[in-house]
Amino acid sequence: MKVKKLQLKNGYKRFFNLTIDLGDDPKRIIALVGPNGCGKSSVLDGMLFKNNAYKALGNKGQKTFEFHSLNKDPGFNHTSIEIEFIDGNFELIRNSNDLIQKQNTIFSFRSPYRYNSNLKVSQSKATTDIKENNYGATASSDLDDKMEENYRRLNIKYNRYLNEQDCTPSQAKAKIIGDLNNSLVNCLDLEIKSIGNIEAGEGTLYFKKNDHSVEFEFNVLSSGEKEVVDILLDLYLRQDEYDNTVFLIDEPELHINTSIQKKLLIEINKLIGENCQIWVATHSIGFLRALQEDLKNDCQIIEFKEDLKLASEIVTLKPMSLTRSNWQNIFKTALDDLSTLLAPQEIIYCEGSISRSLDEKMFNDIFSSKYHNSLFVSSLGKDDSQKYAGIALTVINKAFSGVKIKVVIDRDDNLEIPKDGTVEVRKLKRREFENYLYDIEIVEKTYPNLVLEKYKEICKDITNDDVKSKTKEFMALCGETDNKTFRLNLAEKLTEETEVFKELERIIFN
Repeated sequence: MKVKKLQLKNGYKRFFNLTIDLGDDPKRIIALVGPNGCGKSSVLDGMLFKNNAYKALGNKGQKTFEFHSLNKDPGFNHTSIEIEFIDGNFELIRNSNDLIQKQNTIFSFRSPYRYNSNLKVSQSKATTDIKENNYGATASSDLDDKMEENYRRLNIKYNRYLNEQDCTPSQAKAKIIGDLNNSLVNCLDLEIKSIGNIEAGEGTLYFKKNDHSVEFEFNVLSSGEKEVVDILLDLYLRQDEYDNTVFLIDEPELHINTSIQKKLLIEINKLIGENCQIWVATHSIGFLRALQEDLKNDCQIIEFKEDLKLASEIVTLKPMSLTRSNWQNIFKTALDDLSTLLAPQEIIYCEGSISRSLDEKMFNDIFSSKYHNSLFVSSLGKDDSQKYAGIALTVINKAFSGVKIKVVIDRDDNLEIPKDGTVEVRKLKRREFENYLYDIEIVEKTYPNLVLEKYKEICKDITNDDVKSKTKEFMALCGETDNKTFRLNLAEKLTEETEVFKELERIIFN
């Protein structure tokens, strides 16, 4: 089951008249992205409003026209919402599902407010069939407290399997817990070891970590871990009955860090049946990364841009083209002001191999403490850098719009750079970087037992001599055998109070 067009008309919530048109071949995953308050959750509420006119999902009660109507119209109703699936409109689909007693499984919904601070079931009690869909949130603003109900369902699933397969309790637990753990361990360093025993006063899930020798209860988990367990358990329990369903999930990433967010969406996609569709409202970096890299062929992105006049104009949104620039825009929205914190204020282009630049590392080590918003990046080697630097600088300048670009070159080098004034060239006063690194001030500070006379025999003019070609002689004088270690040791002593640091600082930054 897949939605291909949704219309929210006549002033539904924050929309004057909004259409989301996914085309004739809608994808499996529909991601609604945009800043807080843009209307993502309202889209999901619109589909629930249509469905709940026939049978309310969840048990939190129906919302009045004051919740659903932009103009607070008492006569506002579900006819202002039109949902077109691949196989027909909502009414047709509901009538078809009614014939097989699955009319309440068209949608499955999780709100962003999932509260799971405690799981301790003290007595057994009957639960309704999961396909009745009558427990949990009814709208995006509701608390979605399904964990205890789903724990009871997990026990029922275990007992049913135990009886039907005529197997031992340990075999039944291995099967039921094992299937769920297949998803859980892919998201967390965590797996369920036991579903407890309600009659024995142990009505909770018990977990094990690789680095933890003792099993521990659900209540000990962090908020993020509880979120992941809650979501995956719910989807796992719905696999049999919700095999032709549109899953509506509002901000499932709350309390979960970025790396786990990405893994979670991938596991959600695995748990949901082949004939199902996922609508997810999100602005998380982890989910966007999963959509961009792992699920790119299965997703459509609906972007809610800040300049849309959704409350006053007729608007049709279609899936965005998955181009680099569009991805950049939605990641910028997800990062918000953090994007300026993560990007350097200036990039300084220096000589060195791209794959293993000692110059790059040394420059960053020397200046990162005082100039933490500046990033040194390596060019190619000297010959290649002269040939390709102009192209590289142009690319860097466009890729990092708004970031200051500089290039540091040796005293006797020339470099073609963009002519638009966006790149500054800083020439060293000495022959090359090694003429600063091998300065007697730095060498003596690094190797205090240095024989000064021997140093003077190797280096007569630190400003103009080709000292780089004498690196092996300097290493032998200092008792070093590894070039990389030698240079990094010197760079470590090129600190703010040295005259060499001050001279380089004036050239590069002032």
